[in-house]
Amino acid sequence: MQLTILGGGGFRVPLVYRALLGDRGAGRVTRVVLQDPDAGRLHAVSRVLDEQAAGVPDAPEVVATTDLDEALRGADFVFSAIRVGGLEGRANDERVALAEGVLGQETVGAGGIAYGLRTVPVAVGIAARIARLAPDAWVINFTNPAGLVTEAMSRRLGDRVIGICDSPVGLGRRIARVLGATDPAEAWIDYVGLNHLGWVRGLRIAGRDELPRLLADPALLGSFEEGRLFGADWLRSLGAIPNEYLHYYYFNRETVRAYQEAERTRGAFLRDQQARFYAEAGDPAVSALAAWDRTRAEREATYMAENRESAGAGEREADDLSGGYEKVALALMRAIARDERTTLILNVRNRGTLTVLDADAVIEVPCLVDANGAHPVAVDPLPGHATGLVCSVKAVEREVLSAAESGSRTTAVKAFALHPLVDSVTVARRLVDGYRAVHPGLAYLG
Repeated sequence: MQLTILGGGGFRVPLVYRALLGDRGAGRVTRVVLQDPDAGRLHAVSRVLDEQAAGVPDAPEVVATTDLDEALRGADFVFSAIRVGGLEGRANDERVALAEGVLGQETVGAGGIAYGLRTVPVAVGIAARIARLAPDAWVINFTNPAGLVTEAMSRRLGDRVIGICDSPVGLGRRIARVLGATDPAEAWIDYVGLNHLGWVRGLRIAGRDELPRLLADPALLGSFEEGRLFGADWLRSLGAIPNEYLHYYYFNRETVRAYQEAERTRGAFLRDQQARFYAEAGDPAVSALAAWDRTRAEREATYMAENRESAGAGEREADDLSGGYEKVALALMRAIARDERTTLILNVRNRGTLTVLDADAVIEVPCLVDANGAHPVAVDPLPGHATGLVCSVKAVEREVLSAAESGSRTTAVKAFALHPLVDSVTVARRLVDGYRAVHPGLAYLG
């Protein structure tokens, strides 16, 4: 079975390959095609994968190419993890937004809109190429903003594109661990929302909802990352545990201030860090795998550092540094390829799951997965405060999709202005002009 990875020179590709090396079941991936326009990055990542595969019998073959069409031919699964504009683009997204006093995070607020506006046209083009060259392939989308990009691709590929994210997995794992689950994977997580905008409303262990016990115990709430990030009082008020990205909404002023006062933005930090890694990993005298391990440990330890600092949440725990999206991707591929039925939290078309949204809106909910794809599980309605936020952000996503399709600057301004974290139409206009000035990929906005 062939897995094609778009963005195959990306830093996190070795996580996916490591998961594949541990899969010894029938029908496993035997060929991995890495596609990336940057041949230097492809070479560095290929060196890491070669070292990972050393001594592993029947390790999946790795092929690297800069040719998209070549990479897509023969694919059974396509994993999309592209970054349009690179990390320099992300750094610019953050800088332009912070200069206007609004959030510049890559998937939330102004930064997320800018990233979406330059990514959606590329993703739609890729979807068209997949439909032509690999019409039977399943597409696993990890390209951010994941929900928005998945919805854009679904307009061409339908239910054969499924979005994944590691945030709900990590959140559910932390809660289950705190509640004493012997195997966190066996807990049922009642999670619902959009990508990076969801809430855990229940967590069942052996059929019993243990979330009320967690919310009633300040010591337990203070023992894991989201409890420290949001605070016990706020979590009890909500009656739910929010995805960590909701910290940008609930504590926006504090977060923007922390980002403005930081020595470097997250994007600038990663840009500089990864430039060092790729230079080091390209040196044949250096262990590329050792360089990757060191860089990844630093990357994970500093994840959302400004949010934790503004909340006084302390350092990340060791158990939270292991990632997780690659495990979701592998479980998803196994379920589809082998009809190994499982339940995963995924980004899929709504199909009536949330009645406040239309059928084609991509949402993030538990799904039953089998050989026919991912099927959203029925969930209870969201409370009013969450409904308002979900509908508002989904409306913004739809304006982004419309602007990307039409090339309308006016529609792009509307997308920024309607976002809950952008507080002025005047600011929205300046954001569009500022982003067009630094991103050649936004020149299409007339």
